[in-house]
Amino acid sequence: MKLRDRVALITGAGSGMGRASALLFAREGARVLVVDIDAAQGKETVRQIEAAGSRAAFCEADVSRADDARGMVEACVRELGRLDICFNNAGVPMPSTPVEEVPEALLDRILAVNVRGAFLGCKYAVPVLKRGGGGVIMNTASTAGVRPRPGLSAYNMSKGAVITLTKSLAAELAPFRIRVVAINPVATDTPMLPGFFKPGLPEEDARRAFVQTIPLGRFCTAEDVAAAALYLASDDAAMVTGSCLDVDGGRLL
Repeated sequence: MKLRDRVALITGAGSGMGRASALLFAREGARVLVVDIDAAQGKETVRQIEAAGSRAAFCEADVSRADDARGMVEACVRELGRLDICFNNAGVPMPSTPVEEVPEALLDRILAVNVRGAFLGCKYAVPVLKRGGGGVIMNTASTAGVRPRPGLSAYNMSKGAVITLTKSLAAELAPFRIRVVAINPVATDTPMLPGFFKPGLPEEDARRAFVQTIPLGRFCTAEDVAAAALYLASDDAAMVTGSCLDVDGGRLL
């Protein structure tokens, strides 16, 4: 087991990439704190982990709120004994929208969850990881932060910020044996995917247009991302920090 005796905190773990990662991490020996703003979904992830014979706990949190971010780290230590891996995965999408039509409320929400949420997760995890002698921080970025798609200006910007945050903290935290890495998934077939489609465009047409930009000819899956996350969180990636692993089907070629 690649994560035996380790404790992982995963945000946005009630569905999609977060749930798939939580389930895989648990199968690989980790105890998992499932964090989500949706209590029903988060508790269902915990149920699935426990049904498979592993240990998990749930913490309801809005990662954009400092008190919630601090609280989830405290809950991880209280409920599961320690913290070794902090996976800042929670995020929100935006529908394809010309920049001049992007509502400020949407911009604020994207920056609050995708950027502030990742920053706060790092901020409150770092002291615990330092006291524990090291660990891993992982952030969900996106190919959108490297090769932006038209119509997603605010989302693209947010993921570019996550990539820069990852590299900044990798340099800052290396002396403390804390690795900081990111994952850049291409469009991923999760419940969040339709949130990127242009309003009024039939979903079948939108899906076809996205897939045509991916050389391997299919969407990324939650399990694809979970497998990449497992590698980055494990000792297999012991010499990897500051890197953003592209899980992109060739999109960034």
